Amino acid sequence: MSQSIDRFRSSTWGWLRGTLAGWGTLLLCLIGVGLIIILVKWIANLATTYEVTQDRLILHRGIFVKSIDEIELYRVKDVRIDFSLINQWADIGTITINSSDETTKAGPLVIRDVDQARARREKLRELVNAARRLRGVREIDMVHEDI
Repeated sequence: MSQSIDRFRSSTWGWLRGTLAGWGTLLLCLIGVGLIIILVKWIANLATTYEVTQDRLILHRGIFVKSIDEIELYRVKDVRIDFSLINQWADIGTITINSSDETTKAGPLVIRDVDQARARREKLRELVNAARRLRGVREIDMVHEDI
């Protein structure tokens, strides 16, 4: 098994300070309802951990019943980052990964509220390129043009 390079979860604190929904939840804490929302969000974030190795992105899901899924980095087609103005201030973002792996067959993998999202995306890009070079894999886009 490859050594872990990075291990992270979606950030509950980042969500609170970096999104409008988080700010609204903090306001709801004044009447007590916000604490329940924060607890639910924290448990949801606790349930999924992302681990990056030299050749894989590993998803650890679950608290009581666990599952582990992997995306081979050489299969990653695109790594995208999205963030709002508030997200930029809080240094969080949403990372979206498109790949040809079975894990993303139904749709891209979306990792929300990631601390240091820009740096993590850049490291992931470097690892994807290294994994492709190591395996001798190239990305070829086939474009269908009507004649």
